[in-house]
Amino acid sequence: MAASYVWKHCNEEREEREERPPAAIVQFSNGKLRNADLVDFTLYRNTDLSNPRKKNRRILAAETDRLCYVGNNYGAEALKCNTLCKYYVGVLDKKTRTMNVHNVELFSMQPVIPGETVTEVDALEHKNKSYREKVDSLIEAFGTNKQKRALSSRRLNQVGSEMLHSAVAKAAENVIQKKGLQALERDVAQTEAQQEMSLLPCHADADKLEDVYLFDDIISPAEYEALEVPAQALKELSSEDVLKMREDGSPQVLIQEMQCLPKDEESREHMARCLWYLKQLIKLSSQRRINLKFSLEEGCPRIVVNRFLKTFTMETFSDGRINNTIPSSMKTKIAAYALALLLHIGDFQVDLTLLHRDLQLTENKMLDVARSMRLKIVKKSVLASGDVMEDHKIGVLELPLIMYNQRVERKKRKKMT
Repeated sequence: MAASYVWKHCNEEREEREERPPAAIVQFSNGKLRNADLVDFTLYRNTDLSNPRKKNRRILAAETDRLCYVGNNYGAEALKCNTLCKYYVGVLDKKTRTMNVHNVELFSMQPVIPGETVTEVDALEHKNKSYREKVDSLIEAFGTNKQKRALSSRRLNQVGSEMLHSAVAKAAENVIQKKGLQALERDVAQTEAQQEMSLLPCHADADKLEDVYLFDDIISPAEYEALEVPAQALKELSSEDVLKMREDGSPQVLIQEMQCLPKDEESREHMARCLWYLKQLIKLSSQRRINLKFSLEEGCPRIVVNRFLKTFTMETFSDGRINNTIPSSMKTKIAAYALALLLHIGDFQVDLTLLHRDLQLTENKMLDVARSMRLKIVKKSVLASGDVMEDHKIGVLELPLIMYNQRVERKKRKKMT
């Protein structure tokens, strides 16, 4: 018959009688203990037994020949599991066949360097430091010379940046105090209005619609003369050719105007030159950079290419050469020229929905351009492909010109937090 053992819990009676602390189970933070005989353990308890908060505080010290360790059951470094759980250890006595179960407490032993004392305030400050600050502290103490130089350079740059921001903020505050906030807001609004109106020269005091945006400001007389040869192909297109262009994915606004080519020879010639120029503007809007070979296969005159380079591109230096790039601001300018040209050939009404699709701009951006050109914007139902009715935005040029409130039309920006 197998021997039987008796389970006995003796801690509670012993604690009540002798007021002994629970047994201690230790774990070392930097490894496992190989030989417990070489370690001297000392347990300290708080002498203020009348205080219910302090009477259970314990400090356990472990001394070896090389290093000292300290652990406690209170403070920031104490293990939280002691307050959440209760631990027991059973000790088996084979002679009496009794297992004594003792109440225990866990201690995390941290190494302590002699001569350096770490208070609770220091431990809390170290805990609140960011990861970057902790790494910088390690570099200061144990980093190589290269790492220390990089750290010093980064801190100097940070100080310089803070000084620059402080100087800019101080200068801005002085300007605001000297000139006044309302005057500055008025100057900013005027500057923005001038920038928006600089997309294309506008004659707001004109008596006729065709004089608001002059045709010669869009296509110069020399360019118009040079467009005779390349526009000949558009002039001779038939209705079947226009249908084929639609199937090939040509610009929708161009096809819409091609369907209305007049029969009169002179008017047809003028319309063909304008539409050919419009086609090149739409093609230009889809490019990131251009050179003198732009639309060479379509016979684009050199004078037109030079105008595009001068008006719609910005020179940038890359890979040892100068490139003529088309930034987003220039795409907005291209949209303004295309819109003004369509006003002249479309009875001063433009389908903004089709135009923003062809120019690959967002509808809001196209509407902003139309407002900056002081067009009236209306909605209109248009028969689209597949006999489906769509709501399109139509830009209409009317006299007197509409003046939009810039502060109302501008979208509110989200505050940075």
